[in-house]
Amino acid sequence: MLSGYRLMWLITLFDLPVSTKSERKRATHFRNQLLNLGFQMTQFSVYMKYCPSTENAESVKEKIKKIVPKYGNVKVIQITDKQFGNILHLSSQKNNAIHNEQLALF
Repeated sequence: MLSGYRLMWLITLFDLPVSTKSERKRATHFRNQLLNLGFQMTQFSVYMKYCPSTENAESVKEKIKKIVPKYGNVKVIQITDKQFGNILHLSSQKNNAIHNEQLALF
């Protein structure tokens, strides 16, 4: 497998100020932009996206850099598909799986 075609997941974690109406508006706008980039919310302030290649993951990270609000704390973690498969999900609620239409083709 070529290094550029490694299946990746991006995990975006963030804390954004929401004390004022304008801060809440900026935070909502950021979340909506993540959704527009194909991310899915997995927990409050934790969004994940499947990327079919390293290049695609890098491109998405560059887009995130451009939409980060002025104030707040945003982290982007990149993990391999194998690492993603090793995530231990513990919850008393029904498991809400991350949907990935790309994987459904295989």
